[in-house]
Amino acid sequence: MATVLVVDDDQKLANMLRRTLAYEGFQVMTAADGTAALAQARAQHPDVIVLDWMMPGLDGLGVIKQLRAADDKTLILMLSARDAVEDRVQGLDTGADDYLAKPFAPSELLARLHALLRRPTLTNKSGTLTYADLSLDPITRETRRGHRAFELTSKEFDLLQLLMRHPRQVLRREQILQDVWGYDFGGDDNVLEVYIGYLRKKLEAGGELRLIQTVRGVGYVLREE
Repeated sequence: MATVLVVDDDQKLANMLRRTLAYEGFQVMTAADGTAALAQARAQHPDVIVLDWMMPGLDGLGVIKQLRAADDKTLILMLSARDAVEDRVQGLDTGADDYLAKPFAPSELLARLHALLRRPTLTNKSGTLTYADLSLDPITRETRRGHRAFELTSKEFDLLQLLMRHPRQVLRREQILQDVWGYDFGGDDNVLEVYIGYLRKKLEAGGELRLIQTVRGVGYVLREE
């Protein structure tokens, strides 16, 4: 039985989530603020944290930063009324594994939780990956283009690692979203395109040739031009 920590200062919403998740077979804990959430997470080690962003005192981003700084890899589904692409990118870059905008359907939240719990951990596989002059070490999380080292955010790293595990193979947009984010981010959102842009900027910062190619209407592929 998976354990879920629900963190939200809206008591009515927290109670609804507790009842819904318990009915679906989850073991549920709750916390009403960021400080209590950190204490619960460190003491109980839940499988997933459903975490509100906007809370008084320590907010959701602050909770994520402290957990990730302590190398806590607990799965985190962030909830927020802030639904702009920039907000989603910020939440995911901070260390959230998924992001769901309010208001939401309980059935979608359940689907997201199940997807997170099914999702393979991309960085568990060992061995340095190389393609052309690009290298990536899943263990140390070091990335290089030739002799030039560069740093990536967590999601940028997972995205590049996926592409490098399938060189010269066209990956569909839906497949990338499923494997890296654990769900389809939505047909009108351009988060994947934003992250591809981030990666290209870092991979080509020294004037190198482009390695991440766009296959129009399909997705992306790692190959030399």
